[in-house]
Amino acid sequence: MERRTADRLLRARAQAIGGEVREDSVAAVLDRVLAVQAQDLPAAELGLRVRARGLTRDAVRRATDTERTAVRGWFMRGTLQLVPAADARWLLALLGPVHLALAARRLRELGLDESLCARSERLIADAVDGEGPLTRAQLTDRLTTLGVDPKGQSAFHLIRRAALTGRICHGPQRDGEATFVLLDDWLPATGPLPFTGAAAERELARRYRLAHGPCDALDFVHWSGLKTTTGRNAWAAVPDPGPEAPPAPADPDVRLLPAYDNYLVGYRGRELSVPAEHERLVWPGGGQIRATVLVDGLAVGTWSGGRRGAPVTVEPFPGAEPLPPAVAAGIARECADVARFSGGSDRPPTGDP
Repeated sequence: MERRTADRLLRARAQAIGGEVREDSVAAVLDRVLAVQAQDLPAAELGLRVRARGLTRDAVRRATDTERTAVRGWFMRGTLQLVPAADARWLLALLGPVHLALAARRLRELGLDESLCARSERLIADAVDGEGPLTRAQLTDRLTTLGVDPKGQSAFHLIRRAALTGRICHGPQRDGEATFVLLDDWLPATGPLPFTGAAAERELARRYRLAHGPCDALDFVHWSGLKTTTGRNAWAAVPDPGPEAPPAPADPDVRLLPAYDNYLVGYRGRELSVPAEHERLVWPGGGQIRATVLVDGLAVGTWSGGRRGAPVTVEPFPGAEPLPPAVAAGIARECADVARFSGGSDRPPTGDP
């Protein structure tokens, strides 16, 4: 098997989007991959679906809003991610200071000095403690009492700062909107952090290897947001799991991957996942990353819809060969499973997903 194809199959399997790997719950998916990109929450929910068997949106909401086994926050690269609640505190202790330091310049550009930031953090914590959970709009309204402009990005950056310092975290959704709660109330500390300092850096590198391999140190630096030297040192300290022979696919493994998915952003290069001639169809610019149709880990088109009952529309890449019947059948099954997921039924899909 050609090396590039073998690496792609291994990556797809590690990410639970290939090799017929599908987990059984939100917790199992996140235990395997550690994080699902979540700046677009509906896309994150579909990112869990594509890695699972028979998962529903209701099950995802239970995990985040009721069971509290998964939590949304600014972790790797300072981007919103869904991670296991059990890992949230050590990840925040490791990555929060990194992103606070990177955000300091932007805060100054917005005219938010240290005194105002400190007062804003106390106000936000007091508000969610006494009135929470509160939405971003509600917290923005409270921040205007300190003279913070309700328009623009100032309020957002102050709320994000309070989350990065460990005062607040994302709580339950309300009418489709995210809310914020006190971290210590929502995820009470149960003892010392399991990993700190260099040990936390090594654990992050270990988890990345398992969920993204084959990969290298610069892939890890790109994904984590750690400084290059820090990331390289952590990577070098973690044993290589060793080469693995990818399973030969019997039938094409077809997945409808959501926008902004880990598989598309978790590496510094794109050459294994998307043909170079079609990159602009997946990354059109403006920060967009479109939802893709994967066959054995390789993008063959894009798709849209699937939200609020909207039908799924698939667009194969132009100029490509007609999709084989087995791939077309796989796309039909995935479209049906997206509809089932969006409908909230707890019944598993019929047939092989």
